[in-house]
Amino acid sequence: MEETAVKTRWYDNIWAALIFFTRLPFWRVYQPPQASYKAVVEFWPLTGWLTGGAMAATLYFGSMVLPHAVAVIAAIAVRLLITGALHEDGLADFLDGFGGGGDRNRILAIMKDSHIGTYGVLGLIIYFLLLGTALYSMPVTVAALTILAADPFAKMVTSQLVNMLPYARHEEEAKNKTVYRKPTMAAGLSLTAQGLLPMVLLIWLTGIRWYLVIAIPPLVMYFLYLLMLRKIKGYTGDCCGAVCLLVELAVYLATCSQQL
Repeated sequence: MEETAVKTRWYDNIWAALIFFTRLPFWRVYQPPQASYKAVVEFWPLTGWLTGGAMAATLYFGSMVLPHAVAVIAAIAVRLLITGALHEDGLADFLDGFGGGGDRNRILAIMKDSHIGTYGVLGLIIYFLLLGTALYSMPVTVAALTILAADPFAKMVTSQLVNMLPYARHEEEAKNKTVYRKPTMAAGLSLTAQGLLPMVLLIWLTGIRWYLVIAIPPLVMYFLYLLMLRKIKGYTGDCCGAVCLLVELAVYLATCSQQL
């Protein structure tokens, strides 16, 4: 508990978030103090600017030289390479744990198991089919702008779980040995700006119905929050990764539904 109260510098927290949420070698440039890793959620949407930007650029420029479907697949692959499929692994574990059912301890044990099960496999297949189809159904420019907005926005929305729920395990049982600290009011304002600015750009440039992309994803998060509250009385890192991807997918589906 003492370590949680350690004050960390904002730029150290940014470096920690980039190192934690991507597989790019930022750690070769700078190593932030260990305490900064407790604050990575405070700059999670900012890492979405990087991953979303790389994914959007791959789709937009790739479509100039490749068939649209191939560019979509390449864009998804680029993000998987950058993140090391961190959140996809969380989604698979989440689906295995909650799909397998049982009591709280059994769900947590299944999620911690490194082996993927039937629910995880099927869930990832359905997720990638929906993701790829949603992006393919949109004009290239709209799809690229949606990616730029959806990635940080989903991370901003998902970060609220840290305030809404306690960590479901003991800190020493965490996969990364780190429990996120609850964001302060200043950090919350920063999170909001990081997540909303790209979304405002998307709404302004495309003219999509803002209430759909702003309202539906948080409802998805809230439903998953209720599920976690009922089943495991808290959240885990896998839960955060799963909620992030599903909230982001809700943005894509809400946007592509307006292209019909």
